[in-house]
Amino acid sequence: MTGPADGRGRRGKRRGGEQLMVPRAEFESYYGRPVVKAPSWAARDIAGYFFLGGLAGAGSVLAAGAHLTGRTTLATGMKASSLVAVSLSAAALVNDLGRPSRFPNMLRVLKPTSPMSVGSWVLAAYGPAAGVAALTAVTGRLPRTGTAATAGAALLGPVVATYTAVLAADTAVPAWHGAHRELPYLFAASATAAAAGMALVVAPAGESAPARSAALFAAAAEQLVSDRMERRLGMVAETLREGRAGTLLRAARLLTAMGAAGAVCGALLPRRTARPVAAASGVALLAGSACTRFGVFAAGVASAEDPRYTVAPQREALRVRQGSP
Repeated sequence: MTGPADGRGRRGKRRGGEQLMVPRAEFESYYGRPVVKAPSWAARDIAGYFFLGGLAGAGSVLAAGAHLTGRTTLATGMKASSLVAVSLSAAALVNDLGRPSRFPNMLRVLKPTSPMSVGSWVLAAYGPAAGVAALTAVTGRLPRTGTAATAGAALLGPVVATYTAVLAADTAVPAWHGAHRELPYLFAASATAAAAGMALVVAPAGESAPARSAALFAAAAEQLVSDRMERRLGMVAETLREGRAGTLLRAARLLTAMGAAGAVCGALLPRRTARPVAAASGVALLAGSACTRFGVFAAGVASAEDPRYTVAPQREALRVRQGSP
């Protein structure tokens, strides 16, 4: 049917120049229900697993650097904290899985295309290496074995710190999948901030220079990557700025900036005053990193629950591919 415009919406044209009476449908989803299923993961378990894994992995890299440069107290403290963090991370994962037997069941096969499969094998190799590195450092026995374990944990550490970002981005959750390019870098920066914070807490003032440098680098990198991620996500970035996720991510930026600034200022203070300032800065960095992981998790859940964040980006991508105005 053809006829005059009724003003109710945009209408397409047929090849013969005729106009459709029926306006173009503005489809969102059936009855406003979500298009993709929101993650069923518990925030406490999985966001905590993200944070603790990042702390452990980046901590092992910092521990190896301290080991090589003779910063014994810093190296021992970071090796011990990495062991504790990866143990708690594995416990959080097992708790979310529901039964402990499900974790070894994931090791029956190695599927390179599955981030969960690869991550399970990396954790299975990293955990013992981190454990041996920590035990030899604390006891002072088997130094050569400890050195080898420290090197092994440091090699696997970056993968442990970032593979969870690949795991999240591999889902259909709009805020995570849309940020698949930036999310690993954001997790790496957040993990570095957490490790720097732990180092500031456990290391004496004379050994904390690497932690201060790492804190500055992590704060700057996290800010840059977060801004780029928001620009590329478009309207889906609303989930990073609103609600629970927005509150957590704003707190993360503030805490990370305060921690980095405190770490730098602490180096200029007398040693008696510098130690408490460094410890407080370390706690702020740790809290900021945790807020980043929990904020990203909350943004993903929010983006999956609202059908707009699934449909609108897909329609925009289709319009761009078709060259529509």
